[in-house]
This record gives sequence, C-alpha cells and structure tokens, in this order.
Amino acid sequence: MYKAFILAAIMLAAAVSISAQNNNTVRVTVKNKDTKEPVAAATIKLKNSDISVSTDADGNGVLTNIPDGPQTIIIEAIGFEEFEVKKTFPASADEVLNVLLELHHEVGSVIISTTRTGREIEAEPSRVEAIDEEELDEKINMRPANISMVLHESTGIQVQQTSVTSNTQSIRIQGLDGRYTQILKDGFPAYGGFSGSLSVLEIPPLDLKQVEVIKGPAATLYGGDAIAGVVNFVSKVPEEKPVTSLLFNQTSAGGTDVSAFNSQKFERIGYTLFGSVNLQWPYDVDKDDFTELPRTRSFAINPRVFFYLDDKTSLMIGNSTSHQNRKGGDIFAVRGESNELHSYFEKNLSSRNITTFSFDRNFDDGSRINARQSFAFFDRELNTPGHFFKGSQFNSFSEASYYRAFGKHAFVLGGSVLHDSFREDGMFDAAPRRDETRTAVGAFIQDTVDVTDRLSVEAGFRLEHSGKYGTFALPRVSLLYRFTDEITTRVGGGFGYKVPTIFTEESERLLFRNVMPLGSDIKAETSRGGTFDINYSKEFGEKINLSLNQMFFYTQISDPISMRQRPDENFEFVNENSSVISKGFETNLRIGYGIAKLFAGYTFTDAKAGYLAGDRRLTLVPRSMVNSSLVFEEHGNFKAGIEYYYQSRQTLEDRSRTPSTWEAGIFAEKTFGKFSLFINFENIFDERQSKYGPVVFPPHDMPSFAEIWTHTEGRVINGGVKIRL
Repeated sequence: MYKAFILAAIMLAAAVSISAQNNNTVRVTVKNKDTKEPVAAATIKLKNSDISVSTDADGNGVLTNIPDGPQTIIIEAIGFEEFEVKKTFPASADEVLNVLLELHHEVGSVIISTTRTGREIEAEPSRVEAIDEEELDEKINMRPANISMVLHESTGIQVQQTSVTSNTQSIRIQGLDGRYTQILKDGFPAYGGFSGSLSVLEIPPLDLKQVEVIKGPAATLYGGDAIAGVVNFVSKVPEEKPVTSLLFNQTSAGGTDVSAFNSQKFERIGYTLFGSVNLQWPYDVDKDDFTELPRTRSFAINPRVFFYLDDKTSLMIGNSTSHQNRKGGDIFAVRGESNELHSYFEKNLSSRNITTFSFDRNFDDGSRINARQSFAFFDRELNTPGHFFKGSQFNSFSEASYYRAFGKHAFVLGGSVLHDSFREDGMFDAAPRRDETRTAVGAFIQDTVDVTDRLSVEAGFRLEHSGKYGTFALPRVSLLYRFTDEITTRVGGGFGYKVPTIFTEESERLLFRNVMPLGSDIKAETSRGGTFDINYSKEFGEKINLSLNQMFFYTQISDPISMRQRPDENFEFVNENSSVISKGFETNLRIGYGIAKLFAGYTFTDAKAGYLAGDRRLTLVPRSMVNSSLVFEEHGNFKAGIEYYYQSRQTLEDRSRTPSTWEAGIFAEKTFGKFSLFINFENIFDERQSKYGPVVFPPHDMPSFAEIWTHTEGRVINGGVKIRL
C-alpha cells in the first residue's frame, strides 16, 4: 500500500511537471513589412519539433505547449523571407510577438500557380519549370506575334510545324505527339482539339507574367490530355501603379506586329487590357512558288476586370477574342494572280472567343475557395482546291476547389466538369461527318506535406469519368528532398489518359482529307510515367551563381492510337497492341557572372513504338537536342546575346533518316529611359529544309509535301521598339 502511494505521488508530480512545461504559449501577429497588411496562412513553428500553427486572416496565431528552456520560433510564409526569434520559457509575462516579414526579393524566386498551392518553385515537390517575366521580355523581341519562340528554346520541348505552307504548329514534350500536352491559359483548358494546331499561334506574349511547365504526368489536377505534361500561360494582373506597354515590330520576311498592354488597380476595382494586330505578307524564301510563311491578317483583344468586393473576396471577369485569316500555297494564287498552273492554296479562317470567370474567397483560418468557369467558342474553315473542311468547337469548363494550410499540410480538394463538342459542317463533303463530343466529370484531392525541414511530399488522386470511355483512377506522388541548401532532388510519377480524337498531327498534315470518323470500338489511351531529377545551386561571392539540373523521364502509353491507310485510300484510327515508350534525360546548366549569363541544355530522347517497323523510333523526334544562349545584360540599360541550337537526325514515316541540323541567332536591346530599341537575327546562317531537298513535289497545281523536320522559312531579321509608360 505504501509503495503504491509513493508510485502514485511520483506519477502525479511528473504529470504536473509535464503540464507546467507544456503550458507555455506565445501569441504572434504577422504582417507584411512593406504594406503593414496581415499575412494569413503564415506558419509559426517551434524549431526541431512538431509544434506549429497557422495564422488566421488577421495574421494572428497562438503557439501552445512550448517546453521550458531556450527555444527558437520560426515564422515563414510563401513569398516572404523566413524570420527567427529566440526566447526563453517560462516567460515572465504573456506577450504578443509582432513580426514584420520582408518580401522575398531573391532573383529567380517564383511563385507557382499550376500546382495550386502557391508555393515558391524551390519549395514545390512537383518538378515545375518557370519562364519568368524577365525572360519572356527577351523572347518577345524574337517573336512578338505568338509564344512559339518561348517554348522552342526550352529544353525537352519541340514546337512542331504541321503544315508546309500554312505554318500551323503543335507543342511536343519529351518526344510525344502534341495531343498529349495540355495547354492552359490562366488554368483554363480551351486550346486543344480542333483548335490545337493554331493554339501556339493565337497566344501573344506581351500580357504574360510567366509560363509554367510541368513535364510528365499531371492528370491528377488537370484530367485527360496531360500525359506528356502541362503548359500554363499565366497572365499579368493589375497593380496599384499603372502599367502601359507598347510594342512595334517589323521583320525581313514581311511581318508587322503591333501590341499594347495597359493595367491599373484601384481601391475596389482593377483591370488589364491587351490588344494586338499582326500582318504577314506571303513569303517564299526558296523561290519554288510556294509560301513558307502564309499571308496572315490577325487580331486579338483581351480585357479583364477585377472586382475586390472586400479585403477577402475578389471576382475576375475576362473575355478574349481573336481572329486569323491565313492563306498559303502557290504565291501567285495567294496574291490573287492564279491561273491553271498556279492555282493551289491553303486557306485557314479561324475565330475564337473565350469568356472566363474566377471567384476567390479567403477565410479567417487562412483557407480559401476558388470557383472558375469558362466558355470557349472556336470556328475554323480549311479550304484548298477540291477539299473543304469546316467546323465549330464549343468548350465549357467548370471547377470549384478548396485550399487549406494547417501545420505542415497544404490541402487542396475540388471537382471539375469539362464539356467539349465539335460539330462539322458536312454540306461540302460526301464523307461521313466527324462530330465529336467529350464530357469529363472529375474530383481530385491533393496534400502537400512538409514532413521535415528537408523532406516534402505531394500526393494527389483524381477520379474522372469520361462518357463512353469509362472511369479513370489517376494517382500522382511527388517528393522533394533537400540534402543541403545547395543540393535537392525530386522524384514523381503518376497515371494519365487521353480520349480518342481525330485532331492529331497526322490528320492536320493531311488537312483532314480522307480522314474517317472514330470507330465505335476504339478505346482511350492510358499512361504511366514519372521523372527524377537532382539539382545543385550555389552562389560564389556576390557575382557568381551556378545551377545544374539533371533530370530523367519515362512515359509508357498503352493502347496507343495511330492512323492507318485503308485499301480505299481513306485513313482510320486504331488502337495498337504494343505500347509507346518515351524515355531519356535532360541536362540544364546556368552560370551567372556579373552581367553575363550562360545557359546550356541537352535533351536525349529515346521514343519508340512497338508497332513501327525497323528501329521503331517515333517519327520526327531527334534523339539529341542542344539549346544554349549567352546573354550580357545591365538592367535598365542594355541586353545582348547569342543563341545556338542543334537537332540530331530524325526518322521519317518511310523509316529514312534526315540530316542533323543546327541554327544560331544574335539579339540586342538598348534602353533609353521608357523606350527600348531591339533587333534580332534569327537563324542567321539560313538553315532550312529546302537546302537539303525539295519540300514541294509536283504536280504544281495539286502538289504533295515533304514531312517537316526543320525550319522552312530560313533566316529572318526583325527589329522594333518597346515603350513602357
């Protein structure tokens, strides 16, 4: 009995001691040092422990259960510098710790929106590449009319031309066909299907803030079409200081571009307004009477209005309208001088209108909801002698999501409905109509966990039902591990799927002539894949910084869909029995020294399909690609540089091999206050396919065309002026 009493007394004393040790609290108020506004969802944590709390909408948080003794409290928030304070507990009296966080001003610190967590790119477990506003400004000088040059110069990405005379293009990631890449504008998927080959040509870059690229499976957040990856074009938003940018550009190939952007934010309302006009005269560089660049007349206008209903609620309403009239082919026919011999032309007439709505609401606990809706209409006519193809595409996208950061977790839950409908105008062709309708309903969940200071994990799952093609389970997991402050590694993988469509690069090259509608027995393609990379980044003193990234990738597509020619000369789509496998690696090196920046990238791609003959390599995929640039820049004064690109030999449909190709360019820009003059020599040594053999084959009035495996337009010089007010 006596021993039991002693044991009970000891346990009671221990419990009281523990209770006393864990009764320490500290109240923290976190604000932005510059604006003095509260910082919501900031993390307050005790160093080397699991004790943490997130601030509410007023920037307040209470850290409890703090053990006695000297402790270090860490306060961190996305986009801000980390703050540390040391205190000894128990404290003499309760106090409120007022913390002012400084904005993160490190060069290269980029906040990512595509993964929905709003984390800095360095802290994101999923591998995301970002082309920031400064780099975009450089690429605008080279191709102001569209974003093709922005992507052409990225490691592992091809901008594949799909028409010799009309210059239509698609985006390939890691050797896979363009239909496997999801194109987004501010998170809205309205640039695929029938409009896919013109999407690259209809997104001017002047109003873009950054471009975010996820390579590898991304279906968990974005559903079908994201087998190879996602490219998200993020637009600028209004700021309190008014912004006006004007650009005028002229090319040696007969192109003229005029673009304007204006934005401003007031107390309860803000706006952005972008407009552009692009003119291109028919351009025949090799004098074979057929255009390398078609005659083009296009315009785009994109107004967006932002309503700040209160300090926690905002609404965005936007509309984007664009129109293109492209006519290529025999240059005499394009000029209106056609005769019996000079009669061939390809005319693309397209119109697109996208209306978008986005609603955001923040709550006191740091959570937020987002609801978005888009309606997109796209019409296109493709007219060539003896063939007419016309249709309309309607795209509707609805999504609602909930975000909550608590402790070490960043949690996203949501659902979406995508409806895409294509209707062909069958009045002009005897062939069967090729209407397509796709409706996909999905729900997703994702959790990003900072397990320790060194380990972060992002895990997500999507369940999506896509009409007659069934229901697809789409998990995805990514991991970030920090060995040191300089060395990090990421590994991730997931599943994907793609519903069948007639809108592929092969059918685009045929101008949809003799392409049959999808059969009733065709199945959806499914995929699995992943990436692994390791990154080293270090600064040496104040002038030198070095970044080296090595990434490996693998994607396997089951039941791949290919196009086959039937005995009646029509083309049909079938599921192949063997898989498509694309694997390889990318190496990226960046070195900065003072005003000089060197970038070098190498991509090795081994992309094969078991159903192909010979070496089984996918067509038009170079095994080796090099892209590099050396830039000298003094901010606000001048910028100049040289670029070099190389592509190894490619396999054509007849299993023959192309030569390897290379190109180089020089660019320069000089700033005079609010004005900048720029000049760009693209492909300065005139590398083009017509130097290696004919691109157009007779008869002249009804020609056939070679597969396109490199530039067709050759050297182009452009220059102009940018005005920033």
